Amino acid sequence: MLDACLRPWIDGPLTAAGRGLAARGVTADGLTLAAFVVGLLAVPALAAGWFAVALGLILLNRVLDGLDGAVARATRPTDWGAYLDIVCDFAFYGAVPLGFALADPAVNALPAAALLLSFIGTGSTFLAHAILAERHGLTTRARGRKSMYHLGGLMEGTETIVFLVAFCLWPTGFPVLAWIMAGLCVVSAMGRVLLTARTFRGA
Repeated sequence: MLDACLRPWIDGPLTAAGRGLAARGVTADGLTLAAFVVGLLAVPALAAGWFAVALGLILLNRVLDGLDGAVARATRPTDWGAYLDIVCDFAFYGAVPLGFALADPAVNALPAAALLLSFIGTGSTFLAHAILAERHGLTTRARGRKSMYHLGGLMEGTETIVFLVAFCLWPTGFPVLAWIMAGLCVVSAMGRVLLTARTFRGA
């Protein structure tokens, strides 16, 4: 919901940083994999109850994830890079609830499972719409230059980051926050289904 609003504010700094890193030989795929490794390290940190450390790793993951696209645009975006980026992103998003479930299974496992189920809904509706948009030649730059069609929704990248940060700042509130986030993800997925039906039904 907020990604398109924030895009004009972050595009300039990201573009400049991407060009600088590309000039130094840093590759987009290398940043994607670095972000993924850093993000996965948040799982044992969360499981151990090191929530401040996990927060730092989550934020570093998101910074590196923003930079990989900027470097790709400064050099040569590839289909493989786009594929690697989206796979690593979804794996990272799923890893954070797992970390909280490991931290306190009795309290966190059920809301973490519900949150993961809702992620499947948002992820599948996002990717399926992108496939159809590609087939019909639809494009959008509302959320910047992307390798695939980025359909908006109630829960996008910005909102997800806000919740991940909130989880770490208020770890005992994870069950409440996870249920809230899961509900918002379900609403977002349902909205995407309705929009996709309106756009492509009968096409």
